[in-house]
Amino acid sequence: METPRKYDKAIYKLRHLVENAFLHLKRWRGIATRYAKNSASFLAAVQIRCLILWANIS
Repeated sequence: METPRKYDKAIYKLRHLVENAFLHLKRWRGIATRYAKNSASFLAAVQIRCLILWANIS
């Protein structure tokens, strides 16, 4: 029987927040499938989605 690994609860909590942020970003189909072919358009799409999430519009 293996002993459980030790972990820092504060870091784990922050990691969970980051993973949830990526989950919310990927819910937007344009980002999940990366329809924007160049990096500037993709970055703009990510920034727009972040603003929508921040403003709690959708």
